[in-house]
Amino acid sequence: MPLDRLTRVLSGHVADLVQKGTAKGGESIVESVRLPEADRGPRFVLRGERGREFIRMNSNSYLGMGLRREVIEAEERATAMYGAGPGAVRFISGTYGPHVELEARLAAFHGREAGMIFSSAYATVISVITPLITDRTILISDALNHNCIINAMRLARPLEKIVYPHGDMGALDTALARSAGAERAVVVTDGIFSMRGDHAPLDRVMEIARRHDSEFPENVTVVVDDSHGVGALGETGRGTEEYTGTPCDILIATLGKALGVNGGYVVSSAAVTAYLRESSPMYIYSNPITVGEAAAALRSLEILDSAEGRALLDRLRHLTRRFETGLVDLGFEIIPGEHPIVPLMVRDTARTRALVAHLRANGVLATGLAFPVVPRGDEEIRFQVNADHTETDIDHVLAVLGTFDG
Repeated sequence: MPLDRLTRVLSGHVADLVQKGTAKGGESIVESVRLPEADRGPRFVLRGERGREFIRMNSNSYLGMGLRREVIEAEERATAMYGAGPGAVRFISGTYGPHVELEARLAAFHGREAGMIFSSAYATVISVITPLITDRTILISDALNHNCIINAMRLARPLEKIVYPHGDMGALDTALARSAGAERAVVVTDGIFSMRGDHAPLDRVMEIARRHDSEFPENVTVVVDDSHGVGALGETGRGTEEYTGTPCDILIATLGKALGVNGGYVVSSAAVTAYLRESSPMYIYSNPITVGEAAAALRSLEILDSAEGRALLDRLRHLTRRFETGLVDLGFEIIPGEHPIVPLMVRDTARTRALVAHLRANGVLATGLAFPVVPRGDEEIRFQVNADHTETDIDHVLAVLGTFDG
């Protein structure tokens, strides 16, 4: 039988993950969505659940943009005008007006000269970091950076790779000091760390980078992936940069979380983006997002950058505080913060799974995180508050948690 020996090895690998309890397992399949109404947020119907409706507390759609009628209509209009897909990669014939307009609008939103869109934020990270790295570059990363940064570092071939303990600015300072004399240094960090909801001290990162900059002939460049921050943090939703009052050199973010659509992007100087257009593999050799997605993202960005967007952000902060307060009142341990990621620290794998199952049995979708996704002892349930939740929704989830006796 073809692949028979390989199949045994691969099946054994999956079985081992199941036995260790680290397999991700089956995926919930959404069959339909009921839009928000009155004091009830959106509800999700899953295959195999006999029509039961669920509150989704594990979505990155922080502002609920993906279910807004005007965003959907923008995508439908563009799709009717341009077709369902781009038909080619950008440099052949896959660049359309809405792609260029979105890039310019994103650059303006972040106060940069230029922007580029990619098929995903994951692709953006890999396609930005790897072309910046030479064999005379020091590449420095926070220990809790996202998997996309970890894999970008694996693909890159720098002079040296250094990983500093999470948020340890003394270690970052030391790493740059002992690397002085290398041609170039690139420091990369998440803006919001997705497992914990805490933010990088970007003001300190930039101060340290600038202090060491003259020691490197080709500068110290700070790259930030703020995919969870943009649209969810800061007074106007400009993410970790706004929250810390400090811009970075190269900012990466996503269209697929708070903006509710699909794709990723980078903004920086015109010179940097011109270089990336000529050197980023997943930009040159992969199709862009569809024109409909670009139009939908444009509409989401217009909403975010308006009084209505600021009202959504105020609502999101209010709901997040209500949920955090309720968890603490119930006696749960959390990692408090401004971001709508609210980690409930369970610190035990079996109890985490039991609590996730209890929530699901009571109509609440939540994601438990256990080793190796998080370190042993840091097992948690990562709740994510969205602006299209209601106070009634939040109170219902708290009530369900209050009945858990595991």
